[in-house]
Amino acid sequence: MGAIRSAEGGPLRRTVRGAGRVLRAPFAGAARGVRRATHAHGAGESGLGKLIELHAVNSAGDMMITIALASTVFFSVPTDQARGRVALYLAVTMAPFTLLAPVIGPLLDRIPHGRRAAMAGSMLTRALLALMMSGAVASGGLELYPAALGVLVASKAYGVVRSAVVPRLLPPRIALVKANSRVTLGGLLATGVAAPLGAGLHQLGPAYPLYGACAVFAFGTYLSLSLPHKVDSAKGEARARLTADGPVRQPARRRKAGRRPRPGLRTVGSSVLHGLQANGSLRMLSGFLTFFLAFLLRVHPLGGLSPAFSLGVVAIAAGAGNALGTAIGALLRSRGPEKMIALVLTAALGTTIVAAVLYSAFFVVVVAAVAGISQALGKQSLDALIQRDVPEEVRTSAFARSETLLQMCWVVGGAIGILLPLNGVVGMSVAAGFLALGAATAVRGLLTAARRGSPHPRVA
Repeated sequence: MGAIRSAEGGPLRRTVRGAGRVLRAPFAGAARGVRRATHAHGAGESGLGKLIELHAVNSAGDMMITIALASTVFFSVPTDQARGRVALYLAVTMAPFTLLAPVIGPLLDRIPHGRRAAMAGSMLTRALLALMMSGAVASGGLELYPAALGVLVASKAYGVVRSAVVPRLLPPRIALVKANSRVTLGGLLATGVAAPLGAGLHQLGPAYPLYGACAVFAFGTYLSLSLPHKVDSAKGEARARLTADGPVRQPARRRKAGRRPRPGLRTVGSSVLHGLQANGSLRMLSGFLTFFLAFLLRVHPLGGLSPAFSLGVVAIAAGAGNALGTAIGALLRSRGPEKMIALVLTAALGTTIVAAVLYSAFFVVVVAAVAGISQALGKQSLDALIQRDVPEEVRTSAFARSETLLQMCWVVGGAIGILLPLNGVVGMSVAAGFLALGAATAVRGLLTAARRGSPHPRVA
């Protein structure tokens, strides 16, 4: 009898194993392809590949939380109530964040030996907060908003640390701007995968995207701690400051001791500061469009489309623009970063002016796409300027400070978007206004710096 059972069970087991291999093959092949892409050109040996994968996990988790919040704060109630809820969201989360954001960079500067722990802490914090939010997301209770603030702060803290970590993991054959492009592109691809997955989970219940986010961030906690140990090295680093040009005055005791002052960003020339000004305007545009178009298209959807479909078209245009800008940046590498920042800022300004004059559904989509391209190329060019002009001993700190400033600009732009009346011409005109201010303060200086060429880094 045993021999008969063995004879009958053998083919069945082989069939089951064969079916399992067939079902696993596409997923295993995709995983191997992703691993080859993230670990190419020495990124696997340096640890950059692991950071790309970690950033993909981070972006996927943030997208799931965004879907859960959007369905509760925005889509589940009429437009007037949604504006009130989003205004409350801004007041309880974004406003405190504008006060906390300037503290994040300096605070993280003080823990250079704990960057892996800081990233893991950011992931674990969001995993726990996602579980806390799952109980309140259905009712939209007030307890949802402090938890959302915690998620936002943890997410931005991760972004600041990640910007500071990238230079530590550069392979010899990859420039910093290309490395940042690869990290960003990994996040964009993960967002594209997580968005439909989160929407599918939401069909099971409003809390399920948050359960998914909890699992994703828990895995991200493990990935953070698996980064190479050199991430925690602070050898040769100092803290950067936004100081005035020229010598930095020191306390008398430091002068007597013969100590050198800490270097600042302005001591390396004007390119970095003008690049920050221009990118601040572009980041304001991103925050502004996120909130303004979300409400505008609910009340005045694109011609012949439903509000949800209109928002989807604009979101796809912005995401595709961001991905295209990231790809272009990877191809251009670090050629002419000042000219590139001036070009994308001017292009964004021109597009918003045309959209304000000839407002239509077509130009709304065009503005969203151009904003995505401009933000991606502008940020990568700023990264290239910091790599080129900021001394190595303060470069990681400079990335942390610049990222914090840009996040604050996004918050300010979002606040402007929620306060404006829902009029497309008015919105595009306001967007053109703050882009024009950024162009007036930055473009001339960028072009002048480009003609002078790269300054020799010096420490005042």
